[in-house]
Amino acid sequence: MADATARLAQAREEFLELVAAVRPELHRYCARLTGSIIEGEDIVQDALAKAFYALSLSPEVPPLRPWLFRIAHNSALDFLKSHGTKHTEARADIVEIADLREYDEAADLPTVRAALAHFLVLSVGQRSAVILKDVLGHSLEETAETMGTTVLAVKAALVRGRHRLRETTALEEAVELGSRDELDRYASLFNARDWEGLRALLSDECRLDLVSKSHRRGKQVGMYFGRYERENVQLRPARLDDQLALAAYVAAAETPSYFILLEWDQGRVASIRDFRYVSYIASEATFDLL
Repeated sequence: MADATARLAQAREEFLELVAAVRPELHRYCARLTGSIIEGEDIVQDALAKAFYALSLSPEVPPLRPWLFRIAHNSALDFLKSHGTKHTEARADIVEIADLREYDEAADLPTVRAALAHFLVLSVGQRSAVILKDVLGHSLEETAETMGTTVLAVKAALVRGRHRLRETTALEEAVELGSRDELDRYASLFNARDWEGLRALLSDECRLDLVSKSHRRGKQVGMYFGRYERENVQLRPARLDDQLALAAYVAAAETPSYFILLEWDQGRVASIRDFRYVSYIASEATFDLL
C-alpha cells in the first residue's frame, strides 16, 4: 500500500512538471472566464486533476497544449453553469453577416488590457473567444477547437465581445471575507513575528490549503508558521478580486510575490489559502493595498 501511494505521488509530481510550462497560460484563460484569479486557479487544479486521471488511462500522451485547454475550457463551463447568472448570460451567440464585416484579425488592445471583472459582462461564448484569441494569442482555428465550435462563430463572438468590452467599465459589487480589522490584526501579528499570537488566532478546526502543494487541518495548521519564522516575508492588507486578502512581500520586494486568503469564524481564523506555490497568480492580479 505504501509503495503504491509513493508511486502515485511520484507520478503526480512528474505530471505537474510536464504541464508546468502551460499552466500559467491555462490560469490566464480560466481567471478571465470567471473574473477571478482565485476561482481561475481552482478550475486549473480541477482540470489538471481530470487530465492526470485521463492520462493514466491513455497509452500515449496527446498533444499537450490543445488537450489541456480543452479540458480546462470544459471545466470552466461546468463551473460557470453551477454558478448561474452571476457569471453567465442565458442567450447564445448568433452569427450575423454584419458581425463578420466588422471582424479584424489583429488583437484588440483594450480587450488585452481589460480588468478580469470586465470580462463578466460578456456571454460565455464571447468571453472564451476574446480571451483565447486576443489575450492569449491563439489562432482562430485553435480557438474554435478549444471551444468546440466553428471559425465563423468565433469571428462573430470576437466582434461582439470586443465591442462590449470597449463600452463597459462596470465592476461587480465587492464581497469581503472577514473584516478589515481582523485582517489588520493578522498582518500585524505576522509582521511582528508573533507566531504564538497567530497560532492562538486559529480555530480548533482551521483548514490550511497550500495551493497546489498540500492540505492540513486542526493542530497541524500551527506548523504552517514554522517556515515563515525563517523567511523575510511581510504581509499587507489588500483588496484582491473584490475581496479582502493579504499581499505577501518577500525580502522587501516592491511588488507582492503571492497572496493569502483568510476566512473567519467568530473572530478566529477558520481557513487559510496560501498561494505561494502558484506565484504566477501575482502577475495576473488586480489589487489595491489598503
